[in-house]
Amino acid sequence: MSISLDSPTELTDAVGRSATGDWFTVDQQRVQAFADATEDWQWIHLDAERAASGPFGATIAHGYLTLSLLPRLTAGLLAVDGTSMVVNYGLDRVRFLQPVVVDSRVRAVTEVASVDATPQGHRVVLRTTVELEGSERPALVADAVALFVPDA
Repeated sequence: MSISLDSPTELTDAVGRSATGDWFTVDQQRVQAFADATEDWQWIHLDAERAASGPFGATIAHGYLTLSLLPRLTAGLLAVDGTSMVVNYGLDRVRFLQPVVVDSRVRAVTEVASVDATPQGHRVVLRTTVELEGSERPALVADAVALFVPDA
């Protein structure tokens, strides 16, 4: 279920509300593409044979790959009408709590943690937890900050 608002001014009323995304499989092809894009070719990400006897029992996604999936995992979870654009403002806190083994399914749970009105728009902290299917512990928790710019 997503959070739908009629205008950016309603963001303040959404503090404490959360939405949950769909499950998404992190496959080896995506891990390979991320390794190639970042030139991070560690064996724990790419060498299935070696990783099988390694600390995680299989290849794992890069932590930064999991973080980079936040736009994909949170797409559509917060819809604000009357917004001309949403700009990434930064990250206040990121914690990688457990590795994502290749072919695991993950999803995002996003909570509107805080909202500050600024001259440019509403600065919103979205506390996002990336859950791992079948696990009590999440893969990561991040406080992502976004600026919701109102229509002119």
